[in-house]
This record gives sequence, C-alpha cells and structure tokens, in this order.
Amino acid sequence: MKPVSQILQTKRDNTVHSVPPDARVRDALELMAEKGIGALLVMDGQQVVGIVSERDYARKVELRGRSAADTRVADIMSAPVIVVRHDQSNEECMALMTEHRLRHLPVVADGRLVGLISIGDLVKDIMSEQQYIIEQLQHYIRGEVSVAGGAYQ
Repeated sequence: MKPVSQILQTKRDNTVHSVPPDARVRDALELMAEKGIGALLVMDGQQVVGIVSERDYARKVELRGRSAADTRVADIMSAPVIVVRHDQSNEECMALMTEHRLRHLPVVADGRLVGLISIGDLVKDIMSEQQYIIEQLQHYIRGEVSVAGGAYQ
C-alpha cells in the first residue's frame, strides 16, 4: 500500500487548478478546456468549498437550459468535498472513490491542500504495483533471488 503523497510525487504536473465560488461556469469550462482537465476545485481563499466538473455542467446547466455565462460555479458545484490525508493509502482512496462515485480527491497535509488525485492516477499506480509483483513472482518461479538491487541464480 502506497501513501497518496508518493502518487503525487510521480505526477508529471501536480498543479491544482481552481476557481472561486463566484466565478461563472463559462470561465470554469474555458479553464478546464485550456488545461485539458475535467474538474476544478472551488476555493474560497485557502479553503476547499467544492469541486466543479464537466459532469456538473452537463447535468446542472446544459440539461436544465441554464446559461453557462450567467450561472455561478457555486450554484452547480458538488459540496461538501471529500478530502484525503497525504498519508492515506491508494487502496483507501480507491475505496472512497468507488463508494462515493468520485473521480477526484483533494489531498491535504497539516490542514492545507497539497494536491489532487484522479481515478486515473490511482489506476495507473495500482497497475504499476501489480506489474512489479508479477515481475517479482516470475523471478521467484525461475529461481532468481534479488539481493540489494541485483539478481543472481
């Protein structure tokens, strides 16, 4: 079990993009498109107050005939936001995401936001762990023993 802090360290870009609650949905959508992401944290100063995603837009603006230019992010964001501590495991995070049907989890350390992980980040990490275990089992089956980073037979 790997702590989330290690997953954050392996991400290419650990920048967390956000908007204030009074931002217009159109501005949030433009930022998501520009950054190639599907969700933004909604921040009131340093406090996470919500999360807004393309799914929120589709369900709460487009399908209801509202205008993205006239609707505030606060009116469609998902809140409250479930957050995880930086020392929680990838398995705990996956369980939370599955149970609550989430695609993103903000990560906090000492009460402050340190990153955001997605379901894709967790799947990639778990697949990497599984590949490592498979390789170790293959070495074991062939009678190879790994000693201090090297292998011998």
